[in-house]
Amino acid sequence: MDFEKNSEILKALGHPMRLKIVTGLIKEGECNVNKMVKNLGLPQSTVSQHLGILKSRGIIKQKKEGVLTCYSISDKRIKDLVSIISRE
Repeated sequence: MDFEKNSEILKALGHPMRLKIVTGLIKEGECNVNKMVKNLGLPQSTVSQHLGILKSRGIIKQKKEGVLTCYSISDKRIKDLVSIISRE
């Protein structure tokens, strides 16, 4: 087990807004920044900062669709982890 990498993933998911972004991406499959800004009610720069952290930890990936950049979950373990912590 790569303790350093897993710790960084958990730290990134420890922020409520990043966890909300990841949960939304799990539900939607993929989403562009403009839609996230609208749904989250945050400035574009703030959303982009959170996306940058999630991307640098390997949690999400991006792909270009014309002028839009769409994000999706890149690691199946993240879906499993969010499912586990969402149980009540």
